[in-house]
Amino acid sequence: DHTTSLPFFVENVYGRSRAAVEIYASATTTYAIRKNLFNNASWPDFTRLPNNLLPSVQFKTLEEEAPVVLSEIRFTPFMVDHLVPTFGYVIEHGGSAIVWSSDTGPTVRLWEIANSTPGLKAVMLDTSFDNSMQQIADLSEHLTPKTMSEELEKLERDVPVYLHHLKPPCIESIHEEVAALDDPRIHFLEQGRVYEF
Repeated sequence: DHTTSLPFFVENVYGRSRAAVEIYASATTTYAIRKNLFNNASWPDFTRLPNNLLPSVQFKTLEEEAPVVLSEIRFTPFMVDHLVPTFGYVIEHGGSAIVWSSDTGPTVRLWEIANSTPGLKAVMLDTSFDNSMQQIADLSEHLTPKTMSEELEKLERDVPVYLHHLKPPCIESIHEEVAALDDPRIHFLEQGRVYEF
């Protein structure tokens, strides 16, 4: 549901290739991007530049739980629980799979999918706020170490869980609160590190 860097990315590749940038998104997200971002007010409508026949951007609509294969990697979007419609993903390749939560609060479908996905190697889970900000986390439908720990009770697989989307003011306290949980499954995603599953 975040689009901060999208216009800058498109602007940086604009005109460098005849191929359009393909943006995969739900119909709801596509509508929001076209209405609020690529609208010739905030940013140019890159779906019509340089012209309708050769646009710089093309939207590809993702349907809930309908897999899409890109470069031999299978992405299956599923709904998570967030303030705005948001997909999590099962990402599969070569018999291995991970589940990526995207932004989410307490949820059900993610765990049903994680528990039934063959070859599951890891779960990547949003944990945005520390426990002192539980009320804000609840209102914005994000997780804290407390609710993340409660969510992990739904996971029936023995796989590592990597936390992401930590809000910068909360990073240190989230690390401390997660350490206090003493759960060996829990790790933090590290920017710049390559993960192989």
